[in-house]
Amino acid sequence: MAHIRFANIVKRFGPVVAVERLNLDIRDKSFVVLLGPSGCGKTTILNMVAGLEDPTEGEISFDGEVVNFMPPHKRDVAMVFQSYALYPHKNVYENIAFGLRMRGYAQQGIDRRVRDAADALGITQLLDRRPHQLSGGQRQRVALGRAMVRQPAVFLMDEPLSNLDAGLRVTMRAELKELHQRMQTTFVYVTHDQAEALTLADCITVMRNGVVQQVDAPDSIYNRPINRFVAGFLGSPQMNFVEGEIADDATGPAFTRGALRLKLDAERTCGRHGRKVVLGLRAEDVEIGAIRPGDMSGQVVLVSPLGSEQHVSVQVGDIKLIVRAPKEARIAIGDQIGVVIEPRRLHLFDASTDETLAASA
Repeated sequence: MAHIRFANIVKRFGPVVAVERLNLDIRDKSFVVLLGPSGCGKTTILNMVAGLEDPTEGEISFDGEVVNFMPPHKRDVAMVFQSYALYPHKNVYENIAFGLRMRGYAQQGIDRRVRDAADALGITQLLDRRPHQLSGGQRQRVALGRAMVRQPAVFLMDEPLSNLDAGLRVTMRAELKELHQRMQTTFVYVTHDQAEALTLADCITVMRNGVVQQVDAPDSIYNRPINRFVAGFLGSPQMNFVEGEIADDATGPAFTRGALRLKLDAERTCGRHGRKVVLGLRAEDVEIGAIRPGDMSGQVVLVSPLGSEQHVSVQVGDIKLIVRAPKEARIAIGDQIGVVIEPRRLHLFDASTDETLAASA
């Protein structure tokens, strides 16, 4: 059992602030993903939980017990690294068993735990092989097995799938989710891959430059981003951003940019006439097709087939929008097409602060 709490955590490396005033609760048995670009502080947070780094300020506690000065081997955590960190001269069995041997477990107990983990991960037939005889996915399973046999209170994972090919990453995501459900322990997972975060997490913590931007469930992070950075970091393709302003007339408030005019919710934009804003629009919230009376129209400038769907770049006046289209849609560069935007799915961000003004209902 492990409820982890960060209270006003600061981590500095000389003059560089890697983590700034982190206050975060990680519930027992939850799967929390620390998400953000390289250098945002997420691995530093993981290392502080493991005891590999000490916080400069603040307190880290497990189930109410402050662990700032507790050595790593007493924290009941297991860490899975990006590089797997397997012993090349030991076979798979001994790599998995190594931590248990160091802790003085009896051979019978070691054997049972190793074989149970190997069976759960589908690597029983590999126990006699050495790491150089394994594929990347097999090595990753061995690294997971080495952590599993410890039966820790906390699993820490630092981009464990980044060295795998795309297809194997998808498979391993599903296996990690199943592993969490089976083990019912706390997982803290670091990644810069938004697909991994959305797939795996119960709760996502989005980081930027050492500062937490938003902590929420995956659905809320995606559909109700708190600022432009969060909105742009999640989603494939990236959210469309269009600079403009809020205007009022007889028909009510609208977002305007040149000839582009999109009706807005009156309650959420009350008193903001003339305010400079950035409109955010996800690719799946734009419909394209035959031009109908009253529709906006644009010209197709790029079509990117992705197998299951197409990403289509459409030039609407001086604005370029990337939208999703079904794989069977017949769209070619140069086509003139109608563009329909769902007003309820618009996001608005203040142009000066990038904070959200209005999001989808």
